[in-house]
Amino acid sequence: MSRAGAPPRISLVVSTYNQTEALDGVLDRVLRLSVPPAEILVADDGSGPATASLLKAWRPRAPLRLEHLWQEDHGFRKTRILNRALAAATGDYVVFLDGDCLPAPRFIEDHGRLAEPGCFVQGRRAFVKEQHVGALLAGRTTLRKLMLGGGVQGLAKALRFPAPWVRRNRSQRGLIGCNLGVWRADLVRVNGFDEEFVGWGGEDSDLGTRLYHLGLMRKMVYGRALVYHLNHPRRSAGYAPGNLERLRRTQESGRVRCERGLDLHLPESP
Repeated sequence: MSRAGAPPRISLVVSTYNQTEALDGVLDRVLRLSVPPAEILVADDGSGPATASLLKAWRPRAPLRLEHLWQEDHGFRKTRILNRALAAATGDYVVFLDGDCLPAPRFIEDHGRLAEPGCFVQGRRAFVKEQHVGALLAGRTTLRKLMLGGGVQGLAKALRFPAPWVRRNRSQRGLIGCNLGVWRADLVRVNGFDEEFVGWGGEDSDLGTRLYHLGLMRKMVYGRALVYHLNHPRRSAGYAPGNLERLRRTQESGRVRCERGLDLHLPESP
């Protein structure tokens, strides 16, 4: 962990799958943040060549490490590619951001200030209505205009407050893998994401539950570390078969480490 009183060195992990326009907008905003991350690790769950071309074009313009971690498309295997990104991360604190969520200007600065030993941070999301996403990404409108005109849902989650409102809890409600800040050492202790979760649903709650079992508290934060989700048609109508039962077993067992996780991608100790 970082020196007492010093902000942590933050690795930003951005997950993506065939959303090049949104990812382009995310990278543009990340590289103009008030405080940039130490590195950007794009965790790509099998996108086509357009994503690789986009990142190749961005790399010479990025004044920091921009890494593209890719795996073949064999269905939703987000847990595996996120673990590969975690294995490659060099920061002492990891912030997770979905590739269809635009960060506010002080996103990383806020996460650095909110980081605290014994806790992980869950930021909130506002939602840009689907019919406005194209215009926003093309620069024909702004988030401010959309908020004033009703184009953003969840205004309470879209505004920066004079001071953050923080709730500390170990609730299952609102455990999501986007806008999440966790000490890398704690992620190593729980063995990262459980790769038994194949297909959408439950993988984020499973990680959060095991962090609770480790003894961590969640800081649910409003008014800081803001992101704006670019709405799009839903890709899934519910949990993949078996995932809800896997999550239930984690919740009831009290287990901390998953069997198939981050250590599959870490170098073997000598």
